[in-house]
Amino acid sequence: MSLAPGTRLGPYEIVAAVGAGGMGEVYRARDTRLERTVAVKVLPSHLAASTEVRQRFEREAKTISSLSHPHICALYDVGNQDGVEFLVMEYLEGETLSDRLAKGPLAFDSVLRYGLEIADALDKAHRQGIVHRDLKPGNVMLTKSGVKLLDFGLAKAVAPSAARSGASLTALPTEARGSNLTEEGTILGTFQYMAPEQLEGRDADARTDIFAFGAVLYEMATGKKAFSGRSQASLISSIMGSEPPAVSTVAPMTPAAFDRVVRTCLAKDPDDRWQTAHDIGVQLKWIQEGGSAVVAAPSAAPPRRRSSVLVPWLVAAAATAGLIALAARDWLRPSAPSRVLRFAVLPPEKTIFTPPGEHASSQFALSPDGRSIAFVASPHGGRALLWIRPLDSLSAVSFPGSEDAVHPFWSPDSRSIGFFTPTSLKRVEASGGPPQKICDSSGGRGGSWSPEGVIVFADSAATPLFRVPDSGGEPEPVTRLNVSRGENSHRYPFFLSDGRRFLYWMRGRQREHQGIYVASLDSPEGRLVLKTESLGVFAPPRHLLTVRQGMLVAYPFDETNARVGDRPTRIAESIPSGAPPGYAPIAVSRDVLAYSSSFPRGRELLWIDRSGHKLGSVGEAGDYSTPDLSPDAKRLAVSMREGSKVDSDIWLFDFGRGAWSRFTFDA
Repeated sequence: MSLAPGTRLGPYEIVAAVGAGGMGEVYRARDTRLERTVAVKVLPSHLAASTEVRQRFEREAKTISSLSHPHICALYDVGNQDGVEFLVMEYLEGETLSDRLAKGPLAFDSVLRYGLEIADALDKAHRQGIVHRDLKPGNVMLTKSGVKLLDFGLAKAVAPSAARSGASLTALPTEARGSNLTEEGTILGTFQYMAPEQLEGRDADARTDIFAFGAVLYEMATGKKAFSGRSQASLISSIMGSEPPAVSTVAPMTPAAFDRVVRTCLAKDPDDRWQTAHDIGVQLKWIQEGGSAVVAAPSAAPPRRRSSVLVPWLVAAAATAGLIALAARDWLRPSAPSRVLRFAVLPPEKTIFTPPGEHASSQFALSPDGRSIAFVASPHGGRALLWIRPLDSLSAVSFPGSEDAVHPFWSPDSRSIGFFTPTSLKRVEASGGPPQKICDSSGGRGGSWSPEGVIVFADSAATPLFRVPDSGGEPEPVTRLNVSRGENSHRYPFFLSDGRRFLYWMRGRQREHQGIYVASLDSPEGRLVLKTESLGVFAPPRHLLTVRQGMLVAYPFDETNARVGDRPTRIAESIPSGAPPGYAPIAVSRDVLAYSSSFPRGRELLWIDRSGHKLGSVGEAGDYSTPDLSPDAKRLAVSMREGSKVDSDIWLFDFGRGAWSRFTFDA
């Protein structure tokens, strides 16, 4: 049944169709009494035709309508008009978790945040005796205010009371069911989150939701389903008798404690699972607050000697002002545990750091001797400049003539700094003096300086890496783009100790090939070292640093063979990366590690008059950019970043309703 715009179901006026599936059709509608937008779901005729089902449904719906929670989609009303059964629910704007997961796994901080919200919603419902019975990514909506669980408790409401084959599998599917049982998104999409007792036809209780919750947590963290099969039978067999790979083997940077949470949720016997959603929330909160082990391994080793451990670096969180955090270690006796020093570097007075991906950023580099840091900062209203600050000083100095500098890097003797402008690669002496041009460059994407006086650098265009003498000259390609792998640029080189081989990050059209590669001055062919979305930094003697899913991690690294080991160490979280693609704000030198944490998002959208006086504001402070008014001045479009995300989406603000709506969902 399709309802045309303008159709009235009681006081609800249909505005537009939203979607359709096995449960019926969903419409955006206007509540003419309260002047609000609602969602109307029209039940299919085969459910509405049964008097028993209809009465049971109305009885259950009244119970569910009393369930009020910020992370549960509210059920407002149940109605019948001219034989049409319908539900009236809260209208939500956002994307389903299922749609989001089609783009890949979530950052771990988002997994924890959404997991906590789902756990809180489940706990609220379970305490009132309501079980979801069909918890899955398609029934979780991601909105600006957090998650919203959909179709809560209604599976039982439409299930026939008379037992029959398959009756226990009845749910409120968001997907239409097809005859091909091997087709993704049909019946398998529901089965993949069902607990063993559901598949056996036994009664579902709160622990059934907990099994499904574990499958959802697994998929959020890994981007893969916990259970899969090529047919209905093989899928059911997998759920009943198989264990999914540990989360940490699929997403290595997740802590062992999270593995335990998910594994306990997915226990085959309900008695072996977490018994309440509250218990899961407590565990997730503990992990979120840093209670889990730093090392992503089942157990942590005792402190070892200086020559074999990276863990004692343990870096600091960024300052509130925000921008670069550093950590240094001061070793005592070789056999004694290290002492960790943490401090933050703020922008020089009357300057700002800006987030990566904008005109300038807090791009920085530590001198090889570990005594100074070079970085980029912008005077208010001015062009970005290159700055240097000794780590034993509270003040920094800028370099005149370094306007529009980006991506600084040091000479091996710590006496000179290389950097890029929109037209050139330049060098400047750390002691001062005018910058000198080395060669032409259309803006850089990282450079590295070998002890042999060779600079390997990346251009901002889609090119391989180039080499040039540090005294200046004509650059020559030093790597070669591999067309068969879809490579379109090589970036962020980093010399290894021999001064001949170097790491670099490859950007390509095929994501499965993107990652850190190794090549040399003697050979243009690169070899994959690690698949990752960010550049790699070698930390002698045996670690490779990179950023994965917003976490700064250190992999064991065999420099001789340029190969990484497993069991990475988590050092810090909420590290922005990917703007520009492949960039990550990390640097290491001797016993000093520097990184940039997430930036504060505190811009305001202001109305001002022609004389510059503030008239008012739009919404709350956030990470806004490029606002644009509609020609009729009734709506505002703005680019906005959420949380620690690097990518932005377009949001619309309706001045009449005073409400935001997300317009794009594109990474």
